[in-house]
Amino acid sequence: MSKRFTAGAVATATALALTVTGVVGPANAEPTVTREFTVVAESGVSADAAIAAIKAAGGTVVSRTDEVGLYQVTSDRADFASRAAANAALLGAAEKKAIGRKPKLDRVEQENLLAQAKAKAKGAPAKRGAKLDPLDDKLWGLGMIRADKARKVEPGDRRVTVGVLDTGLDASNPDLAANFSWSLSRNFAPDIPEVDGPCEVASCLDPVGTDDGGHGTHVAGTIGAAADGFGLSGVAPNVTLVELKGGQDSGYFFLDPVVNALVHAGKAGLDVVNMSFYVDPWLYNCTANPADSPEAQAEQRATIEAMTRALNYAHRKGVTLVGSLGNNHEDLGAPRTDFSSPDYGADPYERPIDNASCWDFPVEGPHVIGVSAVGPSGKKADYSNYGTEQIAVAAPGGWFRDGYGTDTYRLDSNMILSAYPKHVLQEEGSVDENGNIVAGFEESVFKECKANGDCGYYTYLQGTSMASPHVSGVAALIVSKYGKKVKGGLGMDPDKVERQLYRTAAERACPEPRLQTYTNEGRPAEFDAFCAGSSTFNGFYGHGIIDAYAAVTTRM
Repeated sequence: MSKRFTAGAVATATALALTVTGVVGPANAEPTVTREFTVVAESGVSADAAIAAIKAAGGTVVSRTDEVGLYQVTSDRADFASRAAANAALLGAAEKKAIGRKPKLDRVEQENLLAQAKAKAKGAPAKRGAKLDPLDDKLWGLGMIRADKARKVEPGDRRVTVGVLDTGLDASNPDLAANFSWSLSRNFAPDIPEVDGPCEVASCLDPVGTDDGGHGTHVAGTIGAAADGFGLSGVAPNVTLVELKGGQDSGYFFLDPVVNALVHAGKAGLDVVNMSFYVDPWLYNCTANPADSPEAQAEQRATIEAMTRALNYAHRKGVTLVGSLGNNHEDLGAPRTDFSSPDYGADPYERPIDNASCWDFPVEGPHVIGVSAVGPSGKKADYSNYGTEQIAVAAPGGWFRDGYGTDTYRLDSNMILSAYPKHVLQEEGSVDENGNIVAGFEESVFKECKANGDCGYYTYLQGTSMASPHVSGVAALIVSKYGKKVKGGLGMDPDKVERQLYRTAAERACPEPRLQTYTNEGRPAEFDAFCAGSSTFNGFYGHGIIDAYAAVTTRM
């Protein structure tokens, strides 16, 4: 369902956040300023030729990702960017600039905490779910996709690896520790104090197995929390989880870390990668949006080119790519005007979006399985993006406002429960300094401890970010069931994984009337969504709501 890619001929890499360093020169001379740039090589140019061109332009390569032609460069030449752009071997260069904007927050995911009337005050009856681990009765999503039945046939294979390209992964949670790969996991996103706040460690490179944002840990729990009689379990409880930290603690996802994480996934032979984010700072990357400056246009063309290369590389290496459609409640085939970009580095401004020349990465990139979100009722969540152009399947993502007219309306239990780091919950105020749940949060935060004192913490979130890992988990089950032995592990053509997902999804027709409104749920007309398509494929559900049991019992 992906659009055809037509990246521009000249591009520069996304400007990331970094402080410029001043170097003092001779007395009475202008100070020499050493700047850092991200450089993108022209397609087909060898690494040696690209490095030579960078040197000729006055730069020094400090790190490189040859697989996609991406280079990190320092230079004290004020005209380095223009010299690089003028070289036929290079697409261009963009300076990394310091920023001062507030951290990126997703208000959709924690809507319950922002609501004036707390759902837990009503008693919050638990949803019927799979009764496996103690908290599984709250996981209505496992039951909806029949993951509880699927694991009796195929619980996942330890040789199958699922990369969580996100803010990190808290491997101290006992549910995740059992399935975590220390050897394959990497951190590609050093903390940026201007964005993330003070670094937790001197190097600003957080250790593998930590997560100061929380988002990645929640995603990982849905994919593969162990089914061991403790806490809760994931869709594929026996697969191996791999941390690919490509997101900042603050929730931003910049180009360089994301590209490097995808390249590592391909080189390491991972089977599935989950991507519940969009690449900052542009909600949509356009080849030549007239609302953007020439520099901003070049920056976006670089993102299109670099992300396309990275996604293609990972796919060629056998990685099944799964991405969330986003929480902007819009048809990705007919996007609204963008008022949120750039979301760091400068003030956002009005940007009309031309669908033919603008893309939301990574979900609108090549080979990415796009996932919309549904609530416990199976209805498309009000926040979820949709549209026949990019949707592939639907999955449980949670919807706080589901169940209008019933006693389940506006309950935390309408959302997705999964693992979360204790220290992040402490920072948010729901867990105290002693590790105990604060009064008033007993229905939204949970604590489970083992006899040895090891404890895991869990909380509710909602979003297409929570839907995507359900699909990644089912994809991992498919590889576990039908994959072939490769290099000591299991592997499967990602195109075959994708086809099995689609053909076994539970078809769901558009609602009638097709124009779905959310006025009862308190949403304005902007949230109205028209469902185009048929019962076999439509803009709300794609090929249908994923079905884990059918995926592992239907012969390929």
